[in-house]
Order: sequence, then structure tokens, then C-alpha cells
Amino acid sequence: MSSPLTSVNLTNHFLIAMPAMTDPYFANTLTYICRHDGDGALGVVVNRPIDLTLRGLLEQIDIPMPADVGGAEPVLYGGPVQMDRGFVLHAPLGAWQSTLAVNDQIGLTTSRDILQTVGSGELNTTSLLVTLGYAGWEAGQLERELGANAWLTVEASTDVLFGLSAEQRLPAALERLGVSFAMLSDQAGHA
Repeated sequence: MSSPLTSVNLTNHFLIAMPAMTDPYFANTLTYICRHDGDGALGVVVNRPIDLTLRGLLEQIDIPMPADVGGAEPVLYGGPVQMDRGFVLHAPLGAWQSTLAVNDQIGLTTSRDILQTVGSGELNTTSLLVTLGYAGWEAGQLERELGANAWLTVEASTDVLFGLSAEQRLPAALERLGVSFAMLSDQAGHA
């Protein structure tokens, strides 16, 4: 008999780390799930800025950015996998060289062409997050973690993703569930 969690698809959902999460990679994080299927899951942490701006990242990879374009947006820690690689979460979906379509509005792109377009000022950065690294789960791993009460889940919102600062995203995702972080217990229970 299969568990009820084996058929859940959390693509386009937030994972909210429970207070008892002790893994330093994920404690107090909000992760956006870009793909979840029988092969596993892939997502990016969206609330942990690192000490690097978009302009600084583009300079490091030799992509020029005019002074009037901006670039002060923080780059985010996206997760512990491939932390030397950039991942761009964006809306609209667009037509980039290497994009995983999360849905018909949001994509996760790993190709350089999107960063070149950002650097040129042709792409608005208001609906765009850049992360270094991503979070990955092998088949069944995320379901086991959910069964162990490591995460809360809620359907994602583009307003939370792109309309709020990194620090505001976790509390806003919790609000979507009708709870505050202070209300959560660090002790898991099963009915």
C-alpha cells in the first residue's frame, strides 16, 4: 500500500522549514519547488541572501552592466547543490537556452543568455531571483521528510516570490497558512 505522500506533486509550492529543522542548509528557510515527480524534487531557497549583489555576480562572470540599470538586488543562497552555479528564477517564462518551466508563468533558467539580457538592461529584474546553488531530493526523499514533519507546504505565490524582500518571504508564506512562526512548535506530533 502506498503512502498518501507518494502521489503528491509539490511543484510550484513553498516548503517551509519547521523550527526543529537542524540542518544548517535549510534551518529557517523558504524553498520554492520547481519540479517534483517520481524522480525526486528540485527547488531553490528564496529567503537567504548572500553577500553578493546581482551587479557583483555579473562582474565576476564578465557580463557588463550599465550603471543606470540597477543591480543592487541580492543574490540568494539557493541550496547546497552546485553552489558555484547560477540559477535564475523568473517570470514570465520566456525563451531561454536552458529553462525548466515550472508552470506557464515561471521558469528556472541556468543558461548565460538570461544573465546577459539582464546585464544589458533589456530584462526587468523585478520578477527575477538569482541564486547560487539549488536544493535537490532523490526519489522519495522529500516525501519521507514531509512524513517526518520536517516541512510545511503551501501553494506558492508570485507576490511572495517577486513582490517581497528575502526577509519578508518566510513570514508571508506562513501567513498563507494562517500561522506565524512563533505559533509553530519544534516538537512534531502525529495523530
